[in-house]
Amino acid sequence: MKQSMTLIPTLREVPADADVKSHQLLLRAGFIRQNASGVYSFLPLGKKVLQNIEQIVREEMMAAGAMEILMPALQQAELWQESGRWYSYGPELMRLKDRHSREFALGATHEEVITSLVRDEIKSYKKLPLTLYQIQTKFRDEKRPRFGLLRGREFIMKDAYSFHSSPESLDEIYKKMFQAYSNIFERCGLNFRAVIADSGAMGGKDTHEFMVLSEIGEDTIAYSNESDYAANIEMAPVLAAYEKANEQQEELVKVETKDQKSIEQVAAFLNVPASKCIKTLIFKADDQFVLVLSRGDHEINDIKLKNYLEAASVELASPEETKALMNCSVGSLGPIDVDKDLKIVADHAVEYVINGVCGANDEDHHYTNVNPSRDLEVAAYTDLRFIQEGDPSPDGKGIIQFAKGIEVGHVFKLGTRYSEAMNATYLDENGRAQPMIMGCYGIGVSRTLAAVAEQFNDEKGFVWPANITPFDLHLIPVNMKDEQQAALANELYSVLGQHRFEVLMDDRQERPGVKFADSDLIGLPIRITVGKKASEGIVEVKERKTGNMFEVHKDELLEKISSLL
Repeated sequence: MKQSMTLIPTLREVPADADVKSHQLLLRAGFIRQNASGVYSFLPLGKKVLQNIEQIVREEMMAAGAMEILMPALQQAELWQESGRWYSYGPELMRLKDRHSREFALGATHEEVITSLVRDEIKSYKKLPLTLYQIQTKFRDEKRPRFGLLRGREFIMKDAYSFHSSPESLDEIYKKMFQAYSNIFERCGLNFRAVIADSGAMGGKDTHEFMVLSEIGEDTIAYSNESDYAANIEMAPVLAAYEKANEQQEELVKVETKDQKSIEQVAAFLNVPASKCIKTLIFKADDQFVLVLSRGDHEINDIKLKNYLEAASVELASPEETKALMNCSVGSLGPIDVDKDLKIVADHAVEYVINGVCGANDEDHHYTNVNPSRDLEVAAYTDLRFIQEGDPSPDGKGIIQFAKGIEVGHVFKLGTRYSEAMNATYLDENGRAQPMIMGCYGIGVSRTLAAVAEQFNDEKGFVWPANITPFDLHLIPVNMKDEQQAALANELYSVLGQHRFEVLMDDRQERPGVKFADSDLIGLPIRITVGKKASEGIVEVKERKTGNMFEVHKDELLEKISSLL
C-alpha cells in the first residue's frame, strides 16, 4: 500500500482526553478516531491489526474444533426474559423498541441467542459435543467509558459456546479452549496470566480470566512468588493460618468514643492496632439483611459473601437501612446483643481476636475486651475477606504478591444455567430429555489490540510484534522527486510484495524528518530507507525494536529481511 493512497492521519500532540499510552498512541498514529464517548472508528492501520488478531483467533478456534457462525446483534427481549437476565443484567444492556413497540436489546453477549438456536436444531446426544463461535460487535452502555478501546460502549468480541451431554465432555473442551486462548495471546506477543475468576452476570462455575499484565489494569491479580498460582483478587481464597494471642480474656467494657467513626479513628483513640478491632457491616443478600464481621485491617469481599450465601445479589445496606435496622449509624455498629433473627457471619480471622474492640450499637460508644467465643453469637466463620500481599499462597507455595491486569479473555463452565431456563434439551441414549451442558469462551478482540498497544511501545511510538503488525515493512524513499530513489523504491515495492511481504511505502511529498517521525510512531518492524546511495542499489535497513541499522544491497535485501523477521 502506498501511503499517499490511504488514511493515516498522524498527530504530533498528545490528545488531551487520552489518559493512557495505548489510547494516546492509537490516536496519534492514526489507527482509530473517536466518534462518541466509548465509540471508535478503526482506520486502515487499526483495521489491519484487528484482522491479524482475528486471523490468529480463527486459526486457534479451528484447531480447537470450533466452527464460525454469525448471530444478530439485535436480540429479542423474549429470549432474555426466558433466561431471566432481561431484569437482572442491569443498565449496561442497551434496550430499544421497534416501530411495533416490540422490545429488543443490542447484543452485550449471546448466550440467549445461541441457546435458542441450538435447542431448535440439536435433538440427539449423537450431535454433541458442538462448539460454535463468532466475531462480532458487542454493545454495553458503560457508565464510565475510559482508556480508549479498553473500556468502550461498542467493541469487537470473539464469543464461543460449547454444548455437551456430560460434564466430562465439557471438561475436555474447556481444556482445549483454555489452551487455544493461551496460544492466541502468546502469538500476539502478550505478557499475560490465566487467573481463577468469578463468573459475574454470566452465571456458571469454574472460570478463568486471561489477564495482560499492565499498571493501568482495572483488575488486581493475586499470584504466588514461588508457583504458577494466580487468581483475580475477588476469587483468591485466604488460608485460615491465624493464631490467638497469648492473653487472658478481660471483662467486657463499654466506653465512650465520641466522634470516632472509622476503624482508624477508633483504633487510634483507644490505642489499639486495627487488627484488634472488629469491623461490622450490614449487607442485603437478595431480600435478607446479614451482619458481616471482619478484622479491622481486612476488607470484606462481597463476591465471597455472595457465593457463601448462595445469593443472586449482595450489596451493602444503605445508611438509612442500617439506621432503621440497628438504631445507630455505621460508625457505632456492632455484633453484641443484636436481634436473634439477624444472621451473623464472620471471616475466619475474627474468631482469633482476643480482647478486641467493636461498636456498641449506641452512638459514640464501643465495647473493649471483646472475645468472640464468649460475647458473640456467630452463625458461621468462613473465608470472607480479600487476600492481601504477604498472605500465604492458597496452594501452600510461597506468599502472595499483587499485579495489575487487563482482562482480554474469559472462559466459563456455564453448566445448565441457560439450557434449563430456556428448555434446551437433547435425547440421551435411553430416549430421555436432558438439559444440555454448556461452556462459554470470550475474547475482547479490540481490547486485545489495545492491550498489545499498551505493552509494545517506546518513547517514539509503537513497536508492533511481527504476528499482528499492520504491515511488515515501511519503505521510505527520502525524496520521491529524485528519479533514482523513486525508481529503486518502486522496484523494491514490487519485488517485496511478490515475496508476500506486506509493504507500506511512504511516497508522500514530505520532508525526511516527517517521514521518519511518522515511521517511528506507526512502529512497523522493519524500515527500509532509500536515500543517497540509491544509484549504487544500497538501502538502509532499520529494525524498529532494537534500533539496529544495516546498509544492504538490493540483491541481498530479501535474505536480510527474512533473517530479521
